[in-house]
Order: sequence, then structure tokens, then C-alpha cells
Amino acid sequence: MTLNKILSNYTRELDSSTNIIKETQTKLTTSQREAVGLLSVGTFLEYFDLMLYVHMAFLLNDLFFPNVDPFTASLLSAFSFCSTYFFRPFGALLFGYIGDYVGRKIVVILTTLLMAISCVIIATLPTYAQIGITASWVITACRAVQGMAATAEARGAEIYLTESSKPPLQYSLVALITVFSALGTTAALGVASIFTNSSIYNDSSSWRIAFLVGAGIALVGTAARTSLKEADEFTNKKNKLKNRLEDNQIKIEEINHKYIDEKPSIITSISYFFIHCARPPCFYFIYIYCGDLLKQKCGFSSAEVIGQNFWVSIIDLFGIIALAYLSLKIHPFKILKTKFYAFFLILSFFPLTLNYCLTPSSILIFQCLAALFVFDHVPASPIFYKHFPVFKRFTYTSFLSALAKLLTYLITSFGLVYTTSVFGYGGLFCIFMPVGIAFFMSLRHFQKLEHEDPEA
Repeated sequence: MTLNKILSNYTRELDSSTNIIKETQTKLTTSQREAVGLLSVGTFLEYFDLMLYVHMAFLLNDLFFPNVDPFTASLLSAFSFCSTYFFRPFGALLFGYIGDYVGRKIVVILTTLLMAISCVIIATLPTYAQIGITASWVITACRAVQGMAATAEARGAEIYLTESSKPPLQYSLVALITVFSALGTTAALGVASIFTNSSIYNDSSSWRIAFLVGAGIALVGTAARTSLKEADEFTNKKNKLKNRLEDNQIKIEEINHKYIDEKPSIITSISYFFIHCARPPCFYFIYIYCGDLLKQKCGFSSAEVIGQNFWVSIIDLFGIIALAYLSLKIHPFKILKTKFYAFFLILSFFPLTLNYCLTPSSILIFQCLAALFVFDHVPASPIFYKHFPVFKRFTYTSFLSALAKLLTYLITSFGLVYTTSVFGYGGLFCIFMPVGIAFFMSLRHFQKLEHEDPEA
């Protein structure tokens, strides 16, 4: 690549609010295109494999858990679902350590390989009728590994692209990871819809093909990802420290104290935690809570709920694609604030509407609107990441995100049962109001950091 081509991808502009010259990027280099392709496809496959079981659980749980003891079956199947979240904090610490001390590249390779192995095991695992309770424990262990791998995969891909690009293109590139995770979820719902079709449902082994295909492509993706180079910012930081150490400009003790042991502020960590508390209750409301309403109030079957959720997931996917595009033109913080206000406006009409018009169509409308304006971290992830030290970035952000999702899913799933039984549909605000306030205050904290140190 010639010097002119390299310079054409990057420009330097003056930030009028701070009088600081900021480097920006408007075009992709060849290596960045390759990285985006490999990381996006890998994320799609991991979330397809992860969500395929979630949306086919009512079918697969019958195969891998005992049917003679309903109580035990309920406990084991519930643990199988929750295990994808219970073990994520541990996976975050493990892969975060590898990502911060070895490199980002090795993590995205390892997670894809683990997901492929798990899918092969699930696809070939004998059923409960064949090997008894061993099938239940093996499937649960595979789900735990899948959950750990998926969260580290998405985090690794986002951090890799954050450290290999510059705004404003950086915002869209990182948002693409969420686009492909949503695409994987939509594909999983589509496949689940096919396999809940009566003609295919009767073939109890046909679902194994989907897992085997996903595993095969993931193995190819694992091999392809070995061609990735390490993330630029991480590599530059390591090389800079290495050179300074070789030139005796810095001692090992100073490296440990100034760089390796460097930690983000407590307020920044807490704010990042609350930012990631936003998505779980929104997801639960859109797909789980509304799905239960469709079954209990509208008489939908499980297959019909999956079918409606499939169309909602398509709307969700288009919404994320729109965010990725808009982030090229509009600052991510403005987008997050708009989504935040829109979501609560939609939610405020939900109780009143359903009290007078509880139909599948009205629920579908609210599902689609909520999916479009769900408030979360996309597309501002790169801004959040850069306020964490490079050599602690993977560990801290992965662990805080995993912990936030675990706690918020537990609180939402059990809390909504109680609050909605007491306050009706208005009970949703008992969950969303504190989460929303914490999210908004945390967003303001990061806005303040951006204003004080835009080049962090």
C-alpha cells in the first residue's frame, strides 16, 4: 500500500470545543476489511449456535432431561439456561486475562474453537433415554462453555476493532459486531421456526444437522482467524514498553506500577456496569415477557410465539443496522439519549393499551417498537472502552458486562413475576425506572470524561 493510500484513510481535524487535533478515519484499509469480515462471520456463528438451543429449548429439553420427574426436569432445564449466564463472569476473568496479557487475537481464535467443539458434542450427544442423567450434565456443561465463549467472542471482536480503527468509522465497525450477533439470533429463530414445523418436528434427530453445520463453519472460521494480525493499539503499547525497557528508560517495577497494575476509576467501572444493565430487561421484556403474554392471554402455542419473535428479531436487526449507519453522521451519545427517551415513551403507553386492547397485533407493535429503540451501549462501545487502561481493558469490561447481565437477568426474571402480579402491567416500571436512571447517570459520566479528555 502506498503512502498516499494510507493517508487517504486517515485525516486530522480540529475539535472546536477542545482545540485538540483529533485523528479520524473515513475509509477502511485492506487489513481492516479482512479483520471485519473474519470477526463478523465468527460472531454470527457463535450467536447462532448459542441462541439455537435457547429458542429450541422446549424441544431439546425433552430429549436431554428426564420426563418422568417434572420437578427435577424443570430444575435441570432451568439450570441449563441460567448456566450460560452464571459462568460468564468466570469466563470473563479467564479470557480477559488472556486478552490483556497475551493478546486480543488469541481470544477470538480460542472462543470460536470452543464454540465449535461444544456444538459437535451437542450434535452427537446421546439422549437422556440412551445414557440417562449424564446427558443432562453434559448438555449443561456445553451450554456453560458456549455462554463463556460467546461473551468473550463479542468483547474480543469489539475491542480488537476499537484498537484498530479511528472515529467516526470506528463506531460503525464496532456496531457491526452487534449487527452480526443479532443476525445470528435471527437465523437461530428462523431455524427454530423450521424445526417446530409439524412435519420436521416428528424427526427427533433432524435438529442435529443445524448444530453440525454451525460447528463445521466455526472450525473453518477458527483456522481463518489465525491470519489476523494483533490489534494496533495493543501492539503499539506493548512495543513501546518493550523498547523503553530495552533502552533502560524504564524499570520493570515502573511497568508493573504504571501500566500493568493501572486500574480505571471506581466511578467509571460502576458507570460501565450500569450501562450494561440496560439491555437484559429490554431483551427480557421484548422476547420473554411478551412471549408469555402471547401464550397466557392470547392462547399462542410455543411455535407461534417463536414465529412472532422471529419477525420481531428482524425488526431488531434492521434497527441495529440503522444505528451502525447513523453513527457515521451523528455522535453515539446523541443516539443513545434519543433511544433512551423513545423507549420510555413507548413503555409508558404499554399498560394503558394492553388494558383495553390485548391482542397479538398490539403486543407485536410494542415488541417491534421496543426492539427498535432499546436503550443499551450500541453504538457508543468504543468510547466506553477507551476510558479503561489498555492492559486492563479486556478483563474489566468483560467482567463488568457479564456480572451486569447475570444480576439484571435474575432480578428482571424473578422481579417481574412479583411486580406485575401486584401492579399489573405498570409493574414493568418497578424494574425499568431504576435501571433507566442508573443508565442515564452513567451516560452523563462518560460524557463528562469525553469533554475533559477526548483523546483518552
